[in-house]
Amino acid sequence: MKQIDFKKNLPFILLLILLGFLILCPLISIFAKAVIIDGRLDFYQAWQIITNSENLQTIYNSLLLGVSVVLCSTVIAVPTAFLLARTQLAKYSFLDIVFMVPFMTPPYIASMGWILFMQKNGLFQQLFPSTGALSENFFQFGGLVLVMSLHVFPFLMTMLKNAILNIPASLEESAAVFGAGKTKRLTKIFAPLLTGNYAIGALLVFVKTLSEYGTPYTLGRRIGFYVFTTDIHRYSTTAPVDFGSSASLSSILIFICMGMWMVQNYITNRTSYRLVSGKGTRPVQTELSKLGQFGAWLWIGIVVLIAIGIPYFAIISTSLIKLRGFGLAAGNFTFGHYKGLLTTPKAISSIWNSLFLAVSSATICSILGTIVVLAVRKAKGFFKKALEAISLLPEMLPSIVLVLGIMLFWNSIYKIIPLYNTIGIMVLAYVILYIPYTVSYVTSAFTQINESLLEAGRTFGATPFYVFRRITLPMISRGIFAGWMMIFIIAFRELVTASLIAPPNTLVISTYINREFEQGSVSLGMGMAVICVIITIIALLIFRKIVEPKEA
Repeated sequence: MKQIDFKKNLPFILLLILLGFLILCPLISIFAKAVIIDGRLDFYQAWQIITNSENLQTIYNSLLLGVSVVLCSTVIAVPTAFLLARTQLAKYSFLDIVFMVPFMTPPYIASMGWILFMQKNGLFQQLFPSTGALSENFFQFGGLVLVMSLHVFPFLMTMLKNAILNIPASLEESAAVFGAGKTKRLTKIFAPLLTGNYAIGALLVFVKTLSEYGTPYTLGRRIGFYVFTTDIHRYSTTAPVDFGSSASLSSILIFICMGMWMVQNYITNRTSYRLVSGKGTRPVQTELSKLGQFGAWLWIGIVVLIAIGIPYFAIISTSLIKLRGFGLAAGNFTFGHYKGLLTTPKAISSIWNSLFLAVSSATICSILGTIVVLAVRKAKGFFKKALEAISLLPEMLPSIVLVLGIMLFWNSIYKIIPLYNTIGIMVLAYVILYIPYTVSYVTSAFTQINESLLEAGRTFGATPFYVFRRITLPMISRGIFAGWMMIFIIAFRELVTASLIAPPNTLVISTYINREFEQGSVSLGMGMAVICVIITIIALLIFRKIVEPKEA
């Protein structure tokens, strides 16, 4: 057996210990809390918790919701992807940006918009007074499925669209030459080539649905439909606090998500087709008739209306309504709520707290993630695989599970490191949750660097640090910045971490919105939601402004 040279591998060992301390220890704390009762190993009690009728119902609800969202997302994503990839609509590149808006909108904000629009005496009934029964029927399982599907379908749509664009026209033309009709070409060539991509996208949508907290918390609770994330949160925050039940449900959720990731990897390896080669290819184009184009634009319009138009109309109009009792009446609109938000100490404090958390966590992630990628590239064997696997592990797990683990672990070592119950624990949680973004973006940037450039620097006597500073760092800087910006945007509006481990009297934008919404100050909450979206859009515009000249 080959012995490890500890002196040579000391930097990798120290980095591995750091990542293990940050990521693995919280996960171990979850499993320990689930099976260690009063200082002894007790699998029976954990099994009793899991098989409790209420928790079994939660597991069933979560799986049912996951499957239903996959099916609903498929109905929306498949025709949309086809239209944007194979018809005249493909030339309208702005549609790609439009369909990313639902995915970039915080789920809890979108679901609040739907609640305001469809509730009794809500905006829909004000616009169409005779539709009371129709709008109130929205508050059922089907409404929850629709809202969650509208958030995740762009992910599946983008994956399918890219897969369709990679199918060369020559394959279907060859089949047509041999007498295959449209139906046979669709079933024998087109559909099989998309099966692998669809399966991967569907599994990711399923895992994303199981991991989602915002929509089940805002809309699911309203209809009495509880899932993994809402019950884990309830057991952890509502008296009597029951971390054992939270840990047991979290363990089940971890096993399901990890199982789905393994299935995804299996599908990726078994059903992938190499359709892009060195030869030039062209995609198939389907010319739509005038009627077909009308139908295509009608479909796109309906999807945009329900995915973007309705929630944003509800959010913006509610933020401008002076008195909710008068609704959408002339003269009942004001910018006073925005003035109040920008002059109220708690509102301003929540914005600054969110900015601080987003900037600090994004910066720390960028530094630590870049170090990890550099270490992975230099390490070999065990260290290379271990560093890569641990750094990407948070991407495979639901945020609420990792946050629960962070709560349990850092609370247990509070006497040694008194970080728990401070703003620092929130920064740490965001760093743990989002470090995979930096690792992924920087790794992608490294793939574009030709090794000969680095070798040339070393040939002319440059030190490793000089090569890194003058060659490597400038070439990966765009990847680092892209990761920083993505982390900033997500951390800025994050809900589950802030709701679980924020110190007392510490509000961020997400918890401020949620508090105002639940306490009845809906217009203030929606005003803050609009401010959140505006800041996010500004951040994206700055990102494009900085990156696009480098791409030119």
